[in-house]
Amino acid sequence: MKLLSFFIAVISTTLLFSQNKPYISKVWVADNGDGTYTNPIIYADYSDPDVVRVGEDYYMTASSFNAVPGLPILHSKDMVNWKLINHALQEQIPSETFKIPQHGNGVWAPAIRYHNNELCIYWGDPDFGIYMVKAKDPYGKWDDPILVMEGKGLIDPCPLFDDNGEVYLVHAYAGSRAGVKSLLTVNKMNSEGTKVIDKGIHVFDGHNNHPTVEGSKFYKRNGYYYIFAPAGGVARGWQLILRSKNIYGPYEEKVVLEQGSTKINGPHQGAWVETPNGESWFYHFQDVNAYGRIVHLQPMSWKKDWPVMGQDFDKNGIGEPVKSFNKPNVGKIYPIETPAETDNFDGFNIGLQWQWNANPNILWHAKLAGNDYLRLFSIKQPKEVKNLWLVPNLLLQKFPAPSFTVSTKIILYPEEAKSGKTSGLIIMGMDYATLSISHDENGFYLKQTEAIKAIDGTPEVTNEQIKLKSNTVYFKVEVIAPNAMCQFSYSENGKTFKKIGKPFKAKEGKWIGAKVGLFNISTDAAKRGGYSDVDYFKISK
Repeated sequence: MKLLSFFIAVISTTLLFSQNKPYISKVWVADNGDGTYTNPIIYADYSDPDVVRVGEDYYMTASSFNAVPGLPILHSKDMVNWKLINHALQEQIPSETFKIPQHGNGVWAPAIRYHNNELCIYWGDPDFGIYMVKAKDPYGKWDDPILVMEGKGLIDPCPLFDDNGEVYLVHAYAGSRAGVKSLLTVNKMNSEGTKVIDKGIHVFDGHNNHPTVEGSKFYKRNGYYYIFAPAGGVARGWQLILRSKNIYGPYEEKVVLEQGSTKINGPHQGAWVETPNGESWFYHFQDVNAYGRIVHLQPMSWKKDWPVMGQDFDKNGIGEPVKSFNKPNVGKIYPIETPAETDNFDGFNIGLQWQWNANPNILWHAKLAGNDYLRLFSIKQPKEVKNLWLVPNLLLQKFPAPSFTVSTKIILYPEEAKSGKTSGLIIMGMDYATLSISHDENGFYLKQTEAIKAIDGTPEVTNEQIKLKSNTVYFKVEVIAPNAMCQFSYSENGKTFKKIGKPFKAKEGKWIGAKVGLFNISTDAAKRGGYSDVDYFKISK
């Protein structure tokens, strides 16, 4: 009996260790292991990142647009190694609207803050207004969203809980909805920060020198109010800093970060974070087309009450992004860790890296405790869709590196003779490509397809199709830098792989990078039923 108890304890400890063991990517690690790091710190589409420190812990969130769950929550102890720990938004609201894929809509440019022993996140939905959600425990369930300010075109909000007890909100405008952009406005809020209580006052107009000023972040330091705001557009923009002794201005302006002589385009939109010992750092993104907006970390200091970011390589007085630098001094050395990518489907649920193309239905998949596979049910496509662009039950995750390989094994169970069921692997964006196993009255077959200009409703084209011997197939897709060229291959025995179809150039989505993932669909004419079991989804070199 004692021996049995001992073995149970050992097994339990081993399981606990394996669950808590840091995930380390096989394709991108920013921590060099020698006290330095290499940018980007996350080579994945965590667009418009914002970060806040709580004691010795750092929390990041980012734009999630139409993907569900939304508002990713990442945690770090050293500002370089990050783990995806939760999502603050389990369902997009209004719920009915987001049951259909709303590409490019939803969660835009959130700001995360810590106030009254709670983390709170504000974001703009360009069609509905500015929302807020909060939680005492970032790992637990976040409260239901609160509509702070209703209106079209209100985006990129950030609160400021002033030291005089007042609460303010700065935000920008989406020209596509509001009719005007390149303006920043400050509103007063109630003491809880849950409701705007005035009409607002414009504090900055970027039309003359800083077009598309947006992404506003609010801070206060040494008696100055600061608005950190990107300008110039996503791909070629710069980081603008505004400061004033009065919250309503007038604001002085200074460009503090630009591409300059570096290869890092559009360095802007992010977060100023201060360590416990007073070091300043700045997070920002870089737009890299199909790979999305990846996250960089810049050293930052202060000179005459202006922030100084990166290094001024070309000596023009404006900082430029560094490629590599010493890690922040947080007083300790922490293990290397990266956001999860591979999923062996051996946990109680699917990994946090997965997001659906719209608000999910619980009937789309099953992940039962004790089963080491994911079951995807064959869901009928909406009648009006012309391709997979508007299909909600796509299970997707971000591209994790410039070059990587995805491998998976899928077994299709059609449950009828004339099934019309299809399950497979997809590279998703405004163009997309698939490799899938299908079934009809003639048996199982494999096909490689693509839909160029899928966003415009272009139907899929089959590049190659072959007959299969069984309902089981192994899939691979290799994504190759620098242009995200994708090559599909397959195997019927899991050992010998053959290329299929033709190379496909991955294309970004609407305001997001390309994604890779899984799907299982049924034709509208087919009978109900059918499913596929996915053994694993591995990311490797």
